[in-house]
Amino acid sequence: MLQRVTSLSVRLVERWLPDPFVLVLLLTLLVFAAGIGVEGQSPVAMLEHWGKGFWNLLQFSMQMVLILVTGWVLATTLFFRRILEAIAELAHTPGQAILLVSVVSLLASWLNWGFGLVIGAMFARQLARGVAGVDYRLLIASAYSGFVIWHGGLSGSVPLTLATADHFLAARTGVIATGDTIFSTFNLLIVLALFICVPILNRLMMPRPENTVTVDPALLVDVEFVPDTSTDTPAARLDNSILLAQSVGIMGLVFSGYYFLVSAGTLNLNIVNFMFLFLGIMLHGRPSRFLAAIGDAARGSGGIIVQFPFYAGLMGMIVGSGLAVTISNVFVAVSTDTTLPLFAFLSAGLVNIFVPSGGGQWAVQGPIMVEAAASMGADLPRVAMAVAWGDAWTNLIQPFWALPALAIAGLRAKDIMGYCLITLFMSGVVIGLGLTFVP
Repeated sequence: MLQRVTSLSVRLVERWLPDPFVLVLLLTLLVFAAGIGVEGQSPVAMLEHWGKGFWNLLQFSMQMVLILVTGWVLATTLFFRRILEAIAELAHTPGQAILLVSVVSLLASWLNWGFGLVIGAMFARQLARGVAGVDYRLLIASAYSGFVIWHGGLSGSVPLTLATADHFLAARTGVIATGDTIFSTFNLLIVLALFICVPILNRLMMPRPENTVTVDPALLVDVEFVPDTSTDTPAARLDNSILLAQSVGIMGLVFSGYYFLVSAGTLNLNIVNFMFLFLGIMLHGRPSRFLAAIGDAARGSGGIIVQFPFYAGLMGMIVGSGLAVTISNVFVAVSTDTTLPLFAFLSAGLVNIFVPSGGGQWAVQGPIMVEAAASMGADLPRVAMAVAWGDAWTNLIQPFWALPALAIAGLRAKDIMGYCLITLFMSGVVIGLGLTFVP
């Protein structure tokens, strides 16, 4: 039964889901029209919201390019290839490969969302090299499905914001410790349930042998760069200098240690990129080898570079026009103190399709949900985590976040989204029940 439903989902997505760039163009026109029709904005005002927001994600875009490039560079070093190969040897059958990549991706995403995006896809490529007969599309979809857990983990932007002194809603909420959000009973049980259900569901979605799409392992082998040491000029010696690469790499690692041990810094996207970058320099050994790996990695970043500004424009329109507030208020209007977390979760999932940024979405929905929780006497930490989970939930069908994984895998969004759609429904039930009924 599940295989038939999955097969139908895959066929529907392959037929109807356009390229992610085309999708963001359609979303742009949809939000533009909705702002005029629903919010009464003029076309000129919507254009102004769009244009003003268009470049608001430049810093984040660069961070995402770097998480892709530095993650790729690090994973292609001999040291990390051997680690991935050793873990991949635990899987001997396609079913074991699907289960293993799902668990690894869930764990990595719970630790840090950027780390999870890259490691899951890289590990899936390694498994595809070594396990015969595994469906490559489902393997990458399983790697990406682990991303659903990130906002309930250690890098969740909403709970970390609430735990920060003087955050923008501190006057209304005070500081909410992570013991009431990330490490609360209801959140940990949701996380545990997903750790069980997501791998099992991915395993059950395995297609029949005649419908399995495999990939030639030779196409996934990273070409080993051999530095040219035949030219003995000062420039060539610097290009291939092991001493130069190691000296700068050690500087980066020393700063990373200082950041965590002395400055008590927290794990965020910038420090992850920083560590990936300097570990990559050190482990590749020579500047020339590192630069060759950078060139290979950068070829997959085009989708991020061109699409993220359009999503920033989308955010500008949906926030500036008031559409995000209207959507949130519709769900709040039908809520009670018991059902508010569930409806906050659903509204956040809908808004996330147009505002794919955890911090940006909380800035829009946070004040509304905090006020609703206070007026209804609802559990504020639970409502906040509901918004966080909603933001993570619909990432399963949002190509915005899948772009790094797709670039690493060499696939299109439509290749994996049919499987992710099934995971979306299952995880939505698990999260919704946990937010509503778990004490």
